[in-house]
Amino acid sequence: MATATLTIDLDGVLANWRALGVFAGRGCQTGAVVKANAYGLGADRVARALMRAGAQKFFVAAAEEGAALRLAVGDGPEIYVFSGHMAGDTEMIGDLGLIPLLNSLDQVTRHFEALPGAAFGVQLDSGMNRLGMEAAEWEAVADILIGAGPRLLMSHLACADEPDHPANAAQLAEFRRLTDGVPAPRSLAATGGILLGPDYHFDVIRPGIGLYGGLPFDTATPVVRLSLPVVQSRTVVAGETVGYAGAWRAEADSQIATVAAGYADGLMRNLSGRATLWADGLPCPVVGRISMDLITVDVSHLSEVPKSLDILCPEQGVDDLADIAGTIGYEILTSLGTRYQRNYTGGSV
Repeated sequence: MATATLTIDLDGVLANWRALGVFAGRGCQTGAVVKANAYGLGADRVARALMRAGAQKFFVAAAEEGAALRLAVGDGPEIYVFSGHMAGDTEMIGDLGLIPLLNSLDQVTRHFEALPGAAFGVQLDSGMNRLGMEAAEWEAVADILIGAGPRLLMSHLACADEPDHPANAAQLAEFRRLTDGVPAPRSLAATGGILLGPDYHFDVIRPGIGLYGGLPFDTATPVVRLSLPVVQSRTVVAGETVGYAGAWRAEADSQIATVAAGYADGLMRNLSGRATLWADGLPCPVVGRISMDLITVDVSHLSEVPKSLDILCPEQGVDDLADIAGTIGYEILTSLGTRYQRNYTGGSV
């Protein structure tokens, strides 16, 4: 097989979901953010495993994602749509029972006119200035919306991965100012907010990256392994170059393995000459440029050329690779390509 294998440990996802729920404690419901195809890991399989474990609230970015998720999980769970009720979404929202998190007065009008009586939530801007009603908008229609019974009032923290950042306390105070006394469930905390403590938890927490083994949940169970098959190996003699532009030159005779993956699979070109692959715990440096479909790796120190090399594994997690690439674990996960053979382990309860 000439495509890489991405192994997803569903038991690890469930362990992280339960562990983050423990932070929130009794009386707080643990939802799950499965947008962007569960951060690249397969929303259908991830959500079904979480549902069997007790998850009843899922969050997606767009109605189209919600429609696909509804087909996977059936009629039971609540599916919230962060982008709200956009033009063209009415049929999906109505037919599939999605719950838009209304972000503006335009969306309020659209939802109430097109789907009177249908479920909805409200997203409030508490200081991030990205999505959500600003205070004046909310105050103008709060009585109407509260009377209609929103399923959820939510906001999102801009700096939750920096626990001491003053924006966290400021957003918490603003969210409380806008929602205290409103008879509806409230949600402020994604993964970073969960770790800030109980003041941020309210009624529903929304873990995302922490489910999939990423920071800022630094005690998360690792969830993914990415194994790249060796397509060919060769001896490169001292002085010869490898790859495009001859970017790497062998200083001594070297054994070079070519593995099947590249920037078309989400492994960025800026990992060239910087990343490490692993063979049963032994590091093997990437040499030469990462190309669209192939990566060349120095395996001279191994006793034999392996059938595959790992780029995500216990020795190098998503945030380790992100540090090398100068990005964040979110981007590593959500960039994982469609050509990978996705294998799932665990998931039973």
